[in-house]
Amino acid sequence: MESYRYLLDIALILLSTKFLGMLTRKIEMPQVVGALLAGIILGPACLGWVNESELLSSIAEIGVIVLMFSAGLETDIQELKRSGGKSFVIALIGVIVPLLMGFGLASIYNPGGHQQFLENMFVGVILTATSVSISVETLKEIGKLSTPSGNAILGAAIIDDVLGIIALTIISGMADTSVNLAVVMIKIVAFFVFAIVVALVIHPLYVKWFSRGDRVLRRYSIVSFSFALLMAYAAEQFFGVADITGAFVAGLIISGTAKSAYVAKRIDTLSYLLIAPVFFASIGLKVERPDFNMTLVVLTLLLLLVAVFSKIIGCGLGAKICGYTGIQSIRIGSGMVSRGEVALIISSKGVALGLMNSMFLTPVLLVVVVTTIVTPILLKFAFADRKNDPDVAVKSNLVQGYEQRKKIEVEQHRVIEENIRES
Repeated sequence: MESYRYLLDIALILLSTKFLGMLTRKIEMPQVVGALLAGIILGPACLGWVNESELLSSIAEIGVIVLMFSAGLETDIQELKRSGGKSFVIALIGVIVPLLMGFGLASIYNPGGHQQFLENMFVGVILTATSVSISVETLKEIGKLSTPSGNAILGAAIIDDVLGIIALTIISGMADTSVNLAVVMIKIVAFFVFAIVVALVIHPLYVKWFSRGDRVLRRYSIVSFSFALLMAYAAEQFFGVADITGAFVAGLIISGTAKSAYVAKRIDTLSYLLIAPVFFASIGLKVERPDFNMTLVVLTLLLLLVAVFSKIIGCGLGAKICGYTGIQSIRIGSGMVSRGEVALIISSKGVALGLMNSMFLTPVLLVVVVTTIVTPILLKFAFADRKNDPDVAVKSNLVQGYEQRKKIEVEQHRVIEENIRES
């Protein structure tokens, strides 16, 4: 009977994430906050009813892929192109500032020679990470994904992942001679060349295929989702780039085509019905009840402050340099605060290489969880409506196409009903 335990775990996760999501919405907070809290309450940190398992981890991984694929589908490519250079500057400064601040704080608690230098630098590398999936879900929920700030957050977070891989490789290479920085850099460049080639080949095929007739068929969603999974697999397996980057690129390739609105709608159904709640809850399930002492409490609080403000300051400064307004700079910085699963992956790599000092392990894990919960709250307040707001959400071709199709469908149904009544 134990083999069927996963059914109970998933049911508990779905019910609790929805219930707590509704509660957080009542207090005008994004529902994703409730989903994250559900994982903490159900997991080892509180009730202990649900524990991590291979199945839940796999569903969660698919969940973040779906979120990024959906984000790609809803991204205005022209706006993303316009903000590409700015996103690089934002990401670069948003990596340098947390790296230096994290290293500085860790050095106070862990002074010493070469090994301690690497351990402290690794804490800085962890703080460079950004989990864009949390920000994407929040921005979609509050209707601010297709804004200048929303696009800047998306672009900077993708570039941040690449810069984070480079930083991780450099530090790993200093501790593990088997890691070759040149090979990693070649693979990263090769992935983006591969992505451009795929886009040039696949996008015209989608345009031609989606333009056939007015019918919307299930095969559009199935083939498109399979394409996203293949791109995610190729990115991770062959190029060492995060799978979420491959999924995002797949969404960009399909976005703006005739049936992309229909695909996005079906993908959203798949997401909220199962895999997104499991993904968000899985982050909370990683939290365990630690044995705190005063030193650990102070270190955790300081590390949390550094984690939050280093991204707001670093990315906000980069945004300001690139010409964004003050409020846009705060919004962009806030959207980059969440560390999520990306920081956890980097942490596990550090443990494997012996670069993760045991004193930092619990504080880092708590920082990952807290920043993941704090980010939606920060975005909610940062994107509060204001007079002459520079971030008015512009409806992308995807949204406009979907709304136009819905109007046509409603009109068709009305005509059919009138014909039935007349006959």
